[in-house]
Amino acid sequence: MLRGRVGLKGTDGVEIQKKAIELGAAPASPKRAVEALKHILSLKGRIQLVTYPQEMGENEAKEAGFTPLVVGSIQTGKTTSTDTNNAAQEMAQLGVDLLLFAGGDGTARDICGAIDGNIPALGIPSGVKIHSGVFAVNPEKAGDLATKYLQEDLPLREGEVMDIDEQAFREGRVSARLYGYLRVPDEGTLVQDAKTGSSRGEDEEYQKNVIAVYVTEQMQDDCYYIIGPGSTTKPIGDRLGIEKSLLGVDVVKKGGLVAKDASEKQLLQSIQGKKAKIIVTPIGGQGYIFGRGNQQISPEVIKKVGRGNIVVVATKTKLNSLIGKPLRVDTGDSEVDMMLTGHMRVIAGYREEVVKKVEC
Repeated sequence: MLRGRVGLKGTDGVEIQKKAIELGAAPASPKRAVEALKHILSLKGRIQLVTYPQEMGENEAKEAGFTPLVVGSIQTGKTTSTDTNNAAQEMAQLGVDLLLFAGGDGTARDICGAIDGNIPALGIPSGVKIHSGVFAVNPEKAGDLATKYLQEDLPLREGEVMDIDEQAFREGRVSARLYGYLRVPDEGTLVQDAKTGSSRGEDEEYQKNVIAVYVTEQMQDDCYYIIGPGSTTKPIGDRLGIEKSLLGVDVVKKGGLVAKDASEKQLLQSIQGKKAKIIVTPIGGQGYIFGRGNQQISPEVIKKVGRGNIVVVATKTKLNSLIGKPLRVDTGDSEVDMMLTGHMRVIAGYREEVVKKVEC
């Protein structure tokens, strides 16, 4: 799976993957799979780790310190979703106790179609779209949960497998559907919930517009603002008289649009040597402010801007969907994730702020 820092809003399909690589995207799944597997090392010698060959698990298992049992065959460097299906089906036939996979919603959809809930599964989040409720909150927690499940009698629950139409997504439209369920270990603090959509009621729209009024009033003339995706942040662009992309990351100055639907590289170029802030909104039901759908705002971008220049906005309706849950970060850089933890203020209305805990 390719990490979404080039702003393509997903990498399902061979052609879009080629384009992502041409734009400089790097595979994210190998590193994140290794991170997860290292958290299972305590079970080495007590479990048999089964993988598909080379880049489909073998390499990552060996890097993490395991000597895996390798099954199946692939054409190295040219794997497709067919290989994912074949691997999942073979694991199901072998009767593995837990199928651990790395990727995003597209991979979860492939796994779901292949095993039809016949064996327990758990996702290591490493894609652009991670809306499904079958992923651990980060790779380390995936390893921790797998370890706990293999040692204890944890119950299983049905996790929703969601996916969206990537072409529609790139055109600024969200067309999501439920594809099925996977049985995942039931440990609420380690597994993310499925993403919840925004309400379209009049009160919700009013809340978003009030937040936009307050945010734009606070904007400084000499500051560059990186504005993340979402229907909560779009009214900020409307207030500034610019066409803010609903699903992309844009750079604005009080005078107008600087960069629309920007990649990580464009963000870094836009703010080089300049005063900058980041405006983001949590994902409803999940609470992620970084690492889900806005990977263009990379660890490098966050470090350049600084923690003190991050502005979080959320309607009261969205905050209500996060009662009892923290805000979360999963940038792919553990140092940056730790830097972001603690407490952050969230703008929830006109001159209204709440304090939310941030965890990784």
